[in-house]
Amino acid sequence: MCYNDAYTANNELKVTKVTENNLQKNNFEDILFPHWDDLPNFDLYMDQVVEYINAVLTPLELPTVTSTMINNYVKKKMIIAPVKKRYQTLQIADILIISLLKPIFSLDQIRAAIDQITANDYPKNAFNSFVDTLLGYFKNPTNIPSEGASIETQLMQSAASVLFHKLEAEKSLALLQQKHPIKEVPTTK
Repeated sequence: MCYNDAYTANNELKVTKVTENNLQKNNFEDILFPHWDDLPNFDLYMDQVVEYINAVLTPLELPTVTSTMINNYVKKKMIIAPVKKRYQTLQIADILIISLLKPIFSLDQIRAAIDQITANDYPKNAFNSFVDTLLGYFKNPTNIPSEGASIETQLMQSAASVLFHKLEAEKSLALLQQKHPIKEVPTTK
């Protein structure tokens, strides 16, 4: 499912279903992913963060994010601790990146990559560059990492490529299993 976020007059997060998207073959180009300016621009409490993150990740069929996971990210210093239990745009962006890359990289590798990329660039610019790179792979899977690009850009391109191909392989496997279910063979003791 693809979601769009909207805000009520009281600045409450309201997530609404926009389209049905079950990642059928070749419809990765339909995936929407927010840029920095599309992220909530006001502080969110934990339950709102969990709802928002999961709404964004649902079309990618990635594992659900829980409040326990986010609390662990704070304890491990993967993200900055919330101020008065409220999360800001930077923390939400970090949680999204961690959630995207966690199936393919360790938490330490993800944090190191975020730190390296943002060492010479603003987090907003780095986040938007990664989103553009990722959406580029979803729209055109034959994208080849740019020669002569900065090492930061190459890292983002490689991570986006790995994520895209992992999602594509999982979808292909699910389609195969649906077409040709394999009966489990009993094991002997």
